[in-house]
Amino acid sequence: MQSESAVLYPNPIVGESVYNYACAKSLSLPPYIEDYHAWIYATQGRMAMMSSSVFQGKSLHWLARAIGAKRVLEIGVYLGFTSLVWADAVGPRGKVVGLELSAEYASQARKIATENAVQNVEVVEGDAVKLLGELSPEEAFDIIFIDADKERYPAYLASILEKSQAGEKSRLLRPGGIIIADNVIRRGLVANSTEDNPWAERFRSIGLWSDKDMEALDSFNTEVATNPRLENLLLPLFDGMGMSRLVD
Repeated sequence: MQSESAVLYPNPIVGESVYNYACAKSLSLPPYIEDYHAWIYATQGRMAMMSSSVFQGKSLHWLARAIGAKRVLEIGVYLGFTSLVWADAVGPRGKVVGLELSAEYASQARKIATENAVQNVEVVEGDAVKLLGELSPEEAFDIIFIDADKERYPAYLASILEKSQAGEKSRLLRPGGIIIADNVIRRGLVANSTEDNPWAERFRSIGLWSDKDMEALDSFNTEVATNPRLENLLLPLFDGMGMSRLVD
């Protein structure tokens, strides 16, 4: 029987070639956005891995345009690369609101937006769970992008759903809106953390991830897959990207 698992390229050289080819044949991001991504990777050391890739940025941009999104909420901003992507995708009449715990990261995200005359991004500093509870937007968001503390993904989801009740005039996510969650497979560890996965021994030494992160991501993935209010598609791309449509 033919395997339905994803086709893996024979070696990293071919994999990189395919990635570069796909990126080149996909939509273009404005040069200042790609230049900023290059700056992040040139200056931030291993922490740069917290940023989405250029190709993922293109994917998010395409998706926002495809559904006609005009309002995006980011949970986790880091240095603001994806904020710039969303801002360009929704256009000057759209709005991007980012929630970021780190004062340093929030400041840099605001700075890069100002330097490039991006006026439709607002970065709010503070704990995302607390801020989600306080948000009361006049108009619901079309997309909510989760890319923050992995251990708190279930809490973010619970807050989003609680504040997006069917029939309510004031809600976070509109009916049919999309929740996009990044890093939900985490180097494959959420699906397979045995010795077959070379990351199984490495991830604890990195210091960025924990067993609690993996457990929380698995709980999150299970909830979005089984919650009757959501239609979920988990893509085995990038570091695992979950997309859930709010059906009510």
